[in-house]
Amino acid sequence: MPTIKVSDDSFESDVLGSETPVLVDFWAEWCAPCKQIAPALEELSEEFDGKVTIAKVNIDDDPETPAKFHIRGVPTLMIFKGGEVVATKSGAHAKSKLSEWIAENLDGGQVA
Repeated sequence: MPTIKVSDDSFESDVLGSETPVLVDFWAEWCAPCKQIAPALEELSEEFDGKVTIAKVNIDDDPETPAKFHIRGVPTLMIFKGGEVVATKSGAHAKSKLSEWIAENLDGGQVA
C-alpha cells in the first residue's frame, strides 16, 4: 500500500481512528532530509503492508496537526497505536534503521 496523504481535516479519522498502527511523517516541500527519506518510506509502506499505514502530513499545507503534537523540526516521524503516540523519531535515517524502529514499535512486528 503506498503512503497516504493526511490533512488536518482527515487526521482524526485516518490516524487516530485507525484500526492499524499508523506511522505519520511530518514533512515539508522545502526540507531536503524529508525528500531524502521519502523513497525509503514508500518502500517500507509496501514491506509493512497490512501491519502499519504510512501517512504524510505536509506541515505547511496543514499546520494545525503538527502544532497539536509540538512538531519543532522536520522530518519528524510518529507511530500511533489506538490513537496514542507510542514512538517518535526525528531527522533522516537509513531505511534499515527506519525498518528496525517500525518493527520494534509494532506488537511482535517483523519485516515480511
